[in-house]
Amino acid sequence: MIKKVPLTELENRMRYFRTRMDISNPEWEIAVIFSKINLYYFSGTMQDGMLIIPKNGEATFWVRRSYERALDESLFPNIEPMNSFRDAAKGISGLPETVYTETEVVPLALYQRFQKHFPFKNVKSVDAQICAVRAVKSEYELSLTREAGKIHQHVLEDILPEMLREGMSEVDLSTEIFSVMVEEGHDGLCRFGMFDTEMFLGKICFGESSIYPSYFDGPGGSYGMSPAVPLIGSRNRKLLKGDLVFIDIGSAVEGYNTDKTTTYMFGSSLPNYAIGVHNKCVDIQNEVAEMLKPGAVPSEIYNSIMNNLDEDFLQNFMGYGKRKAKFLGHGVGLLIDETPVIAEGFDEPLQEGMVFALEPKKGIEKIGMVGIENTFIVTSKGGECITGDNPGLIPVF
Repeated sequence: MIKKVPLTELENRMRYFRTRMDISNPEWEIAVIFSKINLYYFSGTMQDGMLIIPKNGEATFWVRRSYERALDESLFPNIEPMNSFRDAAKGISGLPETVYTETEVVPLALYQRFQKHFPFKNVKSVDAQICAVRAVKSEYELSLTREAGKIHQHVLEDILPEMLREGMSEVDLSTEIFSVMVEEGHDGLCRFGMFDTEMFLGKICFGESSIYPSYFDGPGGSYGMSPAVPLIGSRNRKLLKGDLVFIDIGSAVEGYNTDKTTTYMFGSSLPNYAIGVHNKCVDIQNEVAEMLKPGAVPSEIYNSIMNNLDEDFLQNFMGYGKRKAKFLGHGVGLLIDETPVIAEGFDEPLQEGMVFALEPKKGIEKIGMVGIENTFIVTSKGGECITGDNPGLIPVF
């Protein structure tokens, strides 16, 4: 039986989007959406097509493939078939000079094919408005996010310590974690918005693998399988006694993600100074979580934390060497990496129902990446953690 996104959800999302557009771009007349994540958000089905949203009048989802599946899956009221943009263009009269669309994700070739049949003159971005609407989750969305968080907590805190065994490779552990996550209810896929980003589950690393350089914009790294597949893990790096095990993975239910990092000490304890650094990261996470209240400003949270850290601790904080992430946390939803971000430049106040992954981490030479990450919901009492409260560095002796 297909679990459909409720019609009230779709109606509320469209209403919030139009309100946001009226405030930020009062002159807007039409918006067109192409990306599958945003199409799913507004229509409840992830098909190949485009959603045309006029300022006045009903929005229409024009579907190239599969129209039949769209009808099966979605409660969206206006779904029409099309073979090409030409078919949809026949249903549009009085096209304005300016069209708002997703400039972050629409390829130039697709844009040109669309403009051929919809001869508008100007294009403006609608990305910020969509991100702002998606950032505040409804109770329906939060219920799915909480389910993902429960899977995360159970697998990483309860099951995974029993999976670690001397001599297994990073690839061995990655595939075993994936199997267990899916069995527990994980969608099997975690999506990212960062351009041209691929990811399999997350980063599963032993020791210094977790501080190896990576193109991914986050504190941790990974050797991966090869230069062609810098993902999953290394077949050659085997788990040894005394290793730090670093697990940074996503969990998703009905498309909604949580993000969590848990660390383990395998075979023996880490040096006391490394444990002290880790505990400091946990304290930072908890301090930021207390600030996740409606009205708080992300950039102010970021600066209040960073300005109170001494120079020694800042070295290799949120990365290793010159490779540092310039944030302390990021929004989470249908994508792992959503806005807003706990970083400079994000000055719009938080709202209740926003969801953040907080991930203070620090690289340590010859040991790896220590620290923590959990997912929190913004509430009037501060961040509500939905992925577990274990502080990490779980001993597996």
